[in-house]
Amino acid sequence: MGSPARPKGSVYIATSLDGYIARADGSLDWLDHDSGGDDYGFAAFLDSVDTLVMGRTTFEQVLCFDQWPYGQRRFVVMSRTRQSFTVPDHVTATIQVSSASPRELMVALGGAGARHVYVDGGQVIQAFLREGLVDEITISRLPVLLGDGIPLFGGLAADVALKHVATQSFPSGVVQSKYRTAG
Repeated sequence: MGSPARPKGSVYIATSLDGYIARADGSLDWLDHDSGGDDYGFAAFLDSVDTLVMGRTTFEQVLCFDQWPYGQRRFVVMSRTRQSFTVPDHVTATIQVSSASPRELMVALGGAGARHVYVDGGQVIQAFLREGLVDEITISRLPVLLGDGIPLFGGLAADVALKHVATQSFPSGVVQSKYRTAG
């Protein structure tokens, strides 16, 4: 009997026009812009996902949102330090903390039946890219320049070739591009 298939790994993220995913202090206040009521396809994307993997720092930022946007999906917070953090009661049942490597985590998630994993958080995305575990990237570039902050992409041991799937512009000025990894 073969090992379970590795789940699909997808990134769905917003960046400033100059490529930052957060301010230097980690804040996301710049994401508040007039979207004209458009969610840029996020709800449809989230409906396709059964598991989320997020870094601890990003998770702590998400906890500041007015409402929990992820429902009751399986949710893994990656943390190398096992540093304690508070999880609100309404999401406690779905949260798991892991210090496993991205590859070990994806193998475990595949064994637990995960089919589509949403990977989020700058360092986590970079680690999954380095290990070849990202199959699809959707980047929404917002019309704002931050000038400094936390970049989406960091150093890689080798190029990551991508195939362009589609680009769409929205009346709010957001430009969204979707790519698949080429290998």
